[in-house]
Amino acid sequence: MAAGDKITSGNFTFTQTSIEGVIVVDVKSYGDDRGYFMETYKRPNFVEGGIDVDFVQDNQSSSTKGVLRGLHFQINHPQSKLVRVVSGEVFDVAVDLREGSETYGKWEGVVLSAENKRQFFIPKGFAHGFLVMSDTAEFCYKCDDTYHPNDEGGLMWNDPAIGIEWPAMQGDTTFDEAKIVLSDKDRKHRMIGDL
Repeated sequence: MAAGDKITSGNFTFTQTSIEGVIVVDVKSYGDDRGYFMETYKRPNFVEGGIDVDFVQDNQSSSTKGVLRGLHFQINHPQSKLVRVVSGEVFDVAVDLREGSETYGKWEGVVLSAENKRQFFIPKGFAHGFLVMSDTAEFCYKCDDTYHPNDEGGLMWNDPAIGIEWPAMQGDTTFDEAKIVLSDKDRKHRMIGDL
């Protein structure tokens, strides 16, 4: 698929981003005054949409406004991830680290929220991270390999060679780096030129 190409299968529309293999998934939901129902994953539809992986682990995190998690990757046990937000809003980012890729060092970002119900597929070979834009957010993701704690790698979230354009958080008119909340681990990641 070329950038912008779409495939609709079942209740899902898969849109290819400008980086090969990174796909935005829009999900059809059915709602009335009682609430809503939606499928979040159906293997045959995802395979048709270009996502043919076997997920083996589901994760969920809760974070407050300004928390930035990432940019993380697994070194010897890379993971493909299907990510979504069930409460709140985040800006989610994938950075291409595939050796020999024409888009090495390039990034794609998308707003994921409980309201838009959008999902983001990040294939193996990418660093991944997200910024919480709302007061709180609950973030869910499927992985196609289990987590190996001694296999972690990371990139600095503000590496100028990558140039991620982080958006303003809710209530702000511009992005404010002083409001970013990082873990000790995420403060110590390397720049892409040092990988």
